Amino acid sequence: MTSVRLDIFADPVCPWCMIGKAELDRALESRPDHPFAISWHPFRLDPQMPPAGMPYVDYMKMKFDDEKGILAAMGPVMEASERLGLWINPSLIERVPNTLNAHRLLHWAGMEGVQTPVMSALMRAYWREGKNISNPDVLVAIGEGAGLDGAMVRRLLATDADVEQVVGREVHARGRGISSVPTFIIADQHAVSGAQPAALWQQVIDELAQGKPPA
Repeated sequence: MTSVRLDIFADPVCPWCMIGKAELDRALESRPDHPFAISWHPFRLDPQMPPAGMPYVDYMKMKFDDEKGILAAMGPVMEASERLGLWINPSLIERVPNTLNAHRLLHWAGMEGVQTPVMSALMRAYWREGKNISNPDVLVAIGEGAGLDGAMVRRLLATDADVEQVVGREVHARGRGISSVPTFIIADQHAVSGAQPAALWQQVIDELAQGKPPA
Protein backbone atom coordinates (compact mmCIF):
# COMPACT_ATOMS: atom_id res chain seq x y z
CA MET A 1 0.00 0.00 0.00
CA THR A 2 1.30 3.44 -0.93
CA SER A 3 2.41 5.55 2.03
CA VAL A 4 -0.15 8.16 3.14
CA ARG A 5 0.89 11.19 5.15
CA LEU A 6 -0.94 11.70 8.44
CA ASP A 7 -0.18 15.06 10.04
CA ILE A 8 -1.25 15.38 13.67
CA PHE A 9 -1.53 18.73 15.42
CA ALA A 10 -1.48 18.13 19.16
CA ASP A 11 -0.26 19.32 22.54
CA PRO A 12 0.93 16.80 25.14
CA VAL A 13 -0.97 18.63 27.92
CA CYS A 14 -4.25 18.23 26.02
CA PRO A 15 -6.08 15.23 27.50
CA TRP A 16 -8.14 14.67 24.36
CA CYS A 17 -4.91 14.50 22.37
CA MET A 18 -3.76 11.63 24.57
CA ILE A 19 -7.14 9.93 24.18
CA GLY A 20 -7.17 10.53 20.42
CA LYS A 21 -3.67 9.08 20.13
CA ALA A 22 -4.71 5.99 22.10
CA GLU A 23 -7.69 5.42 19.79
CA LEU A 24 -5.47 5.85 16.72
CA ASP A 25 -2.89 3.48 18.23
CA ARG A 26 -5.58 0.81 18.68
CA ALA A 27 -6.53 1.11 15.03
CA LEU A 28 -2.91 0.97 13.86
CA GLU A 29 -2.25 -2.11 15.99
CA SER A 30 -5.27 -3.82 14.42
CA ARG A 31 -4.08 -2.88 10.94
CA PRO A 32 -0.31 -3.53 11.00
CA ASP A 33 -0.10 -2.94 7.24
CA HIS A 34 -1.61 0.55 7.54
CA PRO A 35 -0.18 3.14 5.12
CA PHE A 36 0.21 6.07 7.50
CA ALA A 37 3.46 8.00 7.76
CA ILE A 38 2.84 10.06 10.90
CA SER A 39 4.24 13.51 11.61
CA TRP A 40 3.45 15.47 14.79
CA HIS A 41 3.11 19.24 14.58
CA PRO A 42 3.24 21.93 17.28
CA PHE A 43 0.03 23.48 18.52
CA ARG A 44 -0.06 24.83 22.07
CA LEU A 45 -3.40 24.90 23.83
CA ASP A 46 -2.38 28.16 25.50
CA PRO A 47 0.36 29.97 23.58
CA GLN A 48 0.10 32.86 26.07
CA MET A 49 0.97 30.59 28.99
CA PRO A 50 3.74 32.22 31.10
CA PRO A 51 7.17 30.62 30.59
CA ALA A 52 7.04 29.22 34.13
CA GLY A 53 3.54 27.83 33.61
CA MET A 54 0.69 28.09 36.12
CA PRO A 55 -0.40 26.11 39.18
CA TYR A 56 -2.72 23.37 37.90
CA VAL A 57 -5.60 24.17 40.25
CA ASP A 58 -5.45 27.90 39.45
CA TYR A 59 -5.40 27.17 35.74
CA MET A 60 -8.36 24.81 35.91
CA LYS A 61 -10.39 27.32 37.95
CA MET A 62 -9.55 30.06 35.46
CA LYS A 63 -10.66 27.86 32.58
CA PHE A 64 -13.73 26.17 34.10
CA ASP A 65 -14.80 28.68 36.79
CA ASP A 66 -15.28 26.38 39.78
CA GLU A 67 -15.08 22.81 41.04
CA LYS A 68 -18.40 21.93 39.41
CA GLY A 69 -17.12 23.14 36.06
CA ILE A 70 -13.85 21.26 36.48
CA LEU A 71 -15.67 18.02 37.28
CA ALA A 72 -17.96 18.48 34.29
CA ALA A 73 -14.99 18.99 31.99
CA MET A 74 -12.83 16.19 33.39
CA GLY A 75 -15.57 13.57 33.84
CA PRO A 76 -15.63 12.49 30.19
CA VAL A 77 -11.82 12.62 30.09
CA MET A 78 -11.52 10.24 33.03
CA GLU A 79 -14.16 7.89 31.63
CA ALA A 80 -12.42 7.71 28.24
CA SER A 81 -8.97 7.27 29.78
CA GLU A 82 -10.18 4.39 31.94
CA ARG A 83 -11.89 2.73 28.97
CA LEU A 84 -8.65 2.91 27.02
CA GLY A 85 -6.46 1.85 29.93
CA LEU A 86 -4.57 5.15 30.09
CA TRP A 87 -5.19 5.68 33.80
CA ILE A 88 -4.30 9.36 33.83
CA ASN A 89 -3.81 10.91 37.27
CA PRO A 90 -4.49 14.68 37.32
CA SER A 91 -4.08 14.72 41.10
CA LEU A 92 -0.31 14.40 40.57
CA ILE A 93 -0.11 17.48 38.34
CA GLU A 94 1.16 20.56 40.17
CA ARG A 95 1.74 22.92 37.24
CA VAL A 96 0.46 23.38 33.73
CA PRO A 97 3.59 24.12 31.70
CA ASN A 98 4.24 26.25 28.68
CA THR A 99 4.88 23.45 26.20
CA LEU A 100 7.15 25.33 23.80
CA ASN A 101 10.21 23.36 24.92
CA ALA A 102 8.29 20.09 24.67
CA HIS A 103 7.43 20.98 21.08
CA ARG A 104 11.07 21.85 20.41
CA LEU A 105 11.98 18.36 21.63
CA LEU A 106 9.35 16.88 19.29
CA HIS A 107 10.83 18.94 16.45
CA TRP A 108 14.28 17.46 17.08
CA ALA A 109 12.78 14.00 17.51
CA GLY A 110 11.28 14.37 14.04
CA MET A 111 14.75 14.77 12.60
CA GLU A 112 15.68 11.40 14.10
CA GLY A 113 12.44 9.61 13.24
CA VAL A 114 11.32 9.14 16.86
CA GLN A 115 8.50 11.66 17.20
CA THR A 116 5.81 9.20 18.21
CA PRO A 117 7.82 7.62 21.07
CA VAL A 118 8.68 11.10 22.33
CA MET A 119 5.06 12.27 22.18
CA SER A 120 3.99 9.11 24.01
CA ALA A 121 6.60 9.75 26.71
CA LEU A 122 5.63 13.42 27.07
CA MET A 123 1.97 12.51 27.54
CA ARG A 124 2.78 9.74 29.98
CA ALA A 125 5.14 11.95 31.99
CA TYR A 126 2.54 14.70 32.34
CA TRP A 127 -0.73 12.81 32.68
CA ARG A 128 0.37 9.69 34.54
CA GLU A 129 3.43 10.85 36.45
CA GLY A 130 2.62 14.52 37.04
CA LYS A 131 6.01 15.68 35.75
CA ASN A 132 6.75 19.20 34.56
CA ILE A 133 7.43 18.69 30.86
CA SER A 134 8.95 22.14 30.51
CA ASN A 135 11.77 21.11 32.88
CA PRO A 136 15.01 20.48 30.94
CA ASP A 137 15.90 17.48 33.11
CA VAL A 138 12.56 15.85 32.30
CA LEU A 139 12.89 16.62 28.59
CA VAL A 140 16.45 15.32 28.44
CA ALA A 141 15.39 12.06 30.10
CA ILE A 142 12.51 11.68 27.63
CA GLY A 143 14.80 12.37 24.71
CA GLU A 144 17.36 9.86 25.91
CA GLY A 145 14.62 7.28 26.38
CA ALA A 146 13.79 7.61 22.69
CA GLY A 147 17.43 7.35 21.64
CA LEU A 148 18.32 11.04 21.31
CA ASP A 149 21.65 12.43 22.49
CA GLY A 150 20.80 13.76 25.94
CA ALA A 151 23.80 16.08 26.14
CA MET A 152 22.88 17.64 22.81
CA VAL A 153 19.23 18.06 23.84
CA ARG A 154 20.36 19.82 27.02
CA ARG A 155 22.64 22.16 25.07
CA LEU A 156 19.89 23.00 22.61
CA LEU A 157 17.33 23.64 25.35
CA ALA A 158 19.73 26.13 26.94
CA THR A 159 19.53 28.23 23.76
CA ASP A 160 16.75 29.59 21.55
CA ALA A 161 17.46 26.93 18.94
CA ASP A 162 14.46 26.39 16.64
CA VAL A 163 12.10 28.48 18.80
CA GLU A 164 11.29 30.69 15.82
CA GLN A 165 10.70 27.70 13.56
CA VAL A 166 8.44 25.88 16.04
CA VAL A 167 6.38 28.99 16.79
CA GLY A 168 6.21 29.76 13.08
CA ARG A 169 4.79 26.31 12.35
CA GLU A 170 2.14 26.83 15.00
CA VAL A 171 1.21 30.24 13.58
CA HIS A 172 1.01 28.70 10.11
CA ALA A 173 -1.34 25.99 11.40
CA ARG A 174 -3.65 28.57 12.93
CA GLY A 175 -3.55 30.49 9.67
CA ARG A 176 -4.72 27.35 7.85
CA GLY A 177 -7.80 27.32 10.08
CA ILE A 178 -6.73 24.80 12.71
CA SER A 179 -8.20 26.03 15.98
CA SER A 180 -8.30 22.99 18.25
CA VAL A 181 -6.42 19.81 18.98
CA PRO A 182 -6.15 17.06 18.17
CA THR A 183 -6.54 17.73 14.46
CA PHE A 184 -5.54 15.11 11.91
CA ILE A 185 -4.82 15.91 8.26
CA ILE A 186 -4.92 12.90 5.93
CA ALA A 187 -2.84 13.15 2.75
CA ASP A 188 -2.83 16.95 3.09
CA GLN A 189 -6.48 16.93 1.99
CA HIS A 190 -8.91 15.60 4.59
CA ALA A 191 -9.16 17.10 8.09
CA VAL A 192 -10.43 15.13 11.06
CA SER A 193 -10.86 16.97 14.35
CA GLY A 194 -11.17 15.58 17.85
CA ALA A 195 -10.45 12.26 19.54
CA GLN A 196 -12.01 9.90 17.03
CA PRO A 197 -12.79 6.26 17.88
CA ALA A 198 -10.52 3.46 16.67
CA ALA A 199 -13.37 2.20 14.46
CA LEU A 200 -13.26 5.38 12.37
CA TRP A 201 -9.53 5.00 11.80
CA GLN A 202 -9.97 1.33 10.91
CA GLN A 203 -12.57 2.37 8.33
CA VAL A 204 -10.24 5.01 6.89
CA ILE A 205 -7.38 2.50 6.63
CA ASP A 206 -9.63 -0.08 4.98
CA GLU A 207 -10.89 2.48 2.46
CA LEU A 208 -7.34 3.53 1.63
CA ALA A 209 -6.40 -0.13 1.13
CA GLN A 210 -9.25 -0.38 -1.41
CA GLY A 211 -8.01 2.71 -3.20
CA LYS A 212 -10.87 4.87 -1.99
CA PRO A 213 -10.41 8.43 -0.66
CA PRO A 214 -11.33 8.82 3.03
CA ALA A 215 -15.01 9.62 3.50
